[in-house]
Amino acid sequence: MADVVVVGGGYGGLASAARLAKQGHAVTLVEAGDRLGGALERVVRGDFAWDAGPSSTLLPAVVRDLFRKTGRPLERELTLEHRDLVREHRFADGTALRLPGSSREAQQVAVDALSPGLGAAWLDHVAAYAETWEVLRREHLERPWLPDLADRATRAVLFPRESLDRRARRSFRDRRLRQVATWAAVAEGHDPRQVPAWVGVTAYLEQRFGIWTVGAADGGMAALGEVLERRLATRRVDVVRNTPVLDLELRGGRVAGVRTAAGTIDADVVVCAIDPRRLPTLAPHVARTLPALPAPVAHLGLEADGLPDLAPETVVHGKDVAFSITTGGTAPDGTRAWTLRGRGRLHEDVVEALARLGSDLDLRRRIVRRVDRSPREQVEAWGGTPWGVQWQGRGTVTARLGPTTPVPGVYAAGAHAAPGAGLPFVGLSAALVAQAVGPAERTR
Repeated sequence: MADVVVVGGGYGGLASAARLAKQGHAVTLVEAGDRLGGALERVVRGDFAWDAGPSSTLLPAVVRDLFRKTGRPLERELTLEHRDLVREHRFADGTALRLPGSSREAQQVAVDALSPGLGAAWLDHVAAYAETWEVLRREHLERPWLPDLADRATRAVLFPRESLDRRARRSFRDRRLRQVATWAAVAEGHDPRQVPAWVGVTAYLEQRFGIWTVGAADGGMAALGEVLERRLATRRVDVVRNTPVLDLELRGGRVAGVRTAAGTIDADVVVCAIDPRRLPTLAPHVARTLPALPAPVAHLGLEADGLPDLAPETVVHGKDVAFSITTGGTAPDGTRAWTLRGRGRLHEDVVEALARLGSDLDLRRRIVRRVDRSPREQVEAWGGTPWGVQWQGRGTVTARLGPTTPVPGVYAAGAHAAPGAGLPFVGLSAALVAQAVGPAERTR
């Protein structure tokens, strides 16, 4: 049995701690703030509540695997609901696309409604990612990836000469479909010209596995963090709150613990589940990376009378900006709880900027409650950890740490670690760490 310290109580830290405790290790989780869950946060003002971070997830099997391998199955804790509609896209020319998930045929019909023949082009684009997904799943997501031992097929996928932007332009002459194909990267704060083409596999995952969420009745996506927090208690993980970790403690070149203002916590193994730039020992190893920051956000309580009937997620594309509106919050009768995020060249308030793109989206006179958060305020609320690592070309895949690091005994999980940001990939990072550390009887 090893003494394990997990640094950070976001989703990656919670998942890592639960898995390692189930493997027989003595686990301590150290969180800088007083709340666990990171971006799995609920913003509450009066009778209104909104998901502060993600409102849905891909690959529900990743969450189910986490719960099954650490105790009670997920279904005995909360319900993941399939969402028929991936999202609606509204375009500058007045057209719109309501894109369904989990169905090739339904997607073809929906895209053909934009213009006959576009549906086939969309299916061809998505189908081209099927082999990419199999390589990623087998070589990058389900086992620790060793760059020096990667075969040619794996390297061709992870280090393509083609960017996501170039792939979209090669697939589509229609600007609208290029916006759809690159939206997931844009939403996370990336420039598609700097993102390798394989990141577009998101479109394949949406089509094959669909979008999933936790309903408002169960507490929204924030409930996932709350259930995991209870799982740590079941697994007897020692949780230390309000204790920022200042750095790693090394002895003989190997990790021996973590240093805090209150003293050193000894450890045989340390899992860094925060931005590694915050730990001086690890910072030089990620000096080439930049943080991907969350979008400015406005959580809105709105008068319901006369509001348009939007999809659970609606993306509004302007010339140099794009907005995401999610509608799944809880609100008193006669009102609605929406969350608005903006990306691109925003030079004014997000609500004002959205109003310029359509009269039915002018929400200014309907607001009865509003909570604004800048990117910096969101990062602070999530324990000082940004959205992930900014894509700066194909080399970024090796600039991230994880599951191992150059420091013996130190591992990395979370949005800053391999395989990347987003709930399913953060969950997979925790599984990779648990696999690399191994069960208690194998640890030295």
